[in-house]
Amino acid sequence: MALLEVKNIEKHFGQTQVLRDISFSLEEGQAMAIIGSSGSGKTTLLRCLNFLETPDGGSIAVRGETLFDAADPSTHSERDIRKKRLHFGMVFQSFNLFPQYTALQNVMLAEELLAKERPDFKQNRKQILDGIEAHAQALLADMGLADRAGHYPHQLSGGQQQRVAIARALALQPDILCFDEPTSALDPELTGEVLRVIRGLADQNTTMVIVTHEMAFARDVADQVIFMDGGIIVEQGPAREVIEHPQQERTRQFLSRYAEN
Repeated sequence: MALLEVKNIEKHFGQTQVLRDISFSLEEGQAMAIIGSSGSGKTTLLRCLNFLETPDGGSIAVRGETLFDAADPSTHSERDIRKKRLHFGMVFQSFNLFPQYTALQNVMLAEELLAKERPDFKQNRKQILDGIEAHAQALLADMGLADRAGHYPHQLSGGQQQRVAIARALALQPDILCFDEPTSALDPELTGEVLRVIRGLADQNTTMVIVTHEMAFARDVADQVIFMDGGIIVEQGPAREVIEHPQQERTRQFLSRYAEN
């Protein structure tokens, strides 16, 4: 059984259909790259996976549990959205760190909020918070940021901010880590440090869905690639096959533009 099953996802914004009949599956430990031109529906698909947008059709299942089915109203409850989002860690283009919190506090925040709902929180507050802080410190160390834990976002480079964002996404140990063009807001010299972190996560068999415009990275790191255009999946398959030997003309035209740049 695949870890993630996406079937026939549809999404409209008003009269405009942004996603049409999107279906794919992802095995545990695999990385999937989603490529395509601006406006092809990549980010909307990622937002549907994380329930930042509600699909108009289709279904999403993780570990065999149906999280959303457009045909089943019992899966549409707003109160269950936060629980569903716990399956997906999200890393945005523009970092989205809280400027009033340090790097450590940004990483701790979600886990701390969840801990406060535990019935034993008041009784064991210090022990629980100490554990959360130790976990956050370890995640920052994994990102090469142990010495930046007390820094605020404005004191960090863009690459460092994005690495804090990755640590934050990992804090709740999601089933699937989602990246929305994680290097698009970075200067070229900072892009490499973030891509190295993601490559390291892939080497550790972290299950990931990565919207990216870094074609060489997608070819070398992803297990699968999906090429989207006009809200549909034009081509999907093993990463190296799709990028080096595309079968569809639209895929070839898209990749040739990147080869020219």
